[in-house]
Amino acid sequence: MPKITYITADGAETAVDAPVGSTVMENAIKNMVPGIEAECGGACACATCHVYVDEAWAATTGAPEPMEEDMLDFAYDVQPNSRLSCQVKVTEAMDGLVVRIPERQA
Repeated sequence: MPKITYITADGAETAVDAPVGSTVMENAIKNMVPGIEAECGGACACATCHVYVDEAWAATTGAPEPMEEDMLDFAYDVQPNSRLSCQVKVTEAMDGLVVRIPERQA
């Protein structure tokens, strides 16, 4: 099972085992990772699961689809590596994925 490491704005790390086919957001919520609010429950209808994908993982996680890009307009401190974690599906290739959580959600 792939392992994902979440790093909060204050540097605290939480590593979780993530089932293939789940989303980065689902695993954060299931494991009570601080800083991921996910108010819409993963419907890509808010920007409260915003994360920064570590640059080494950008190609593996891929680029946002147009709907996600639109929702990122509402996120706090968007960067080129910003993603909504509800839109990042876990694959075997993501073992070791690192995402950082902004200091606040939108």
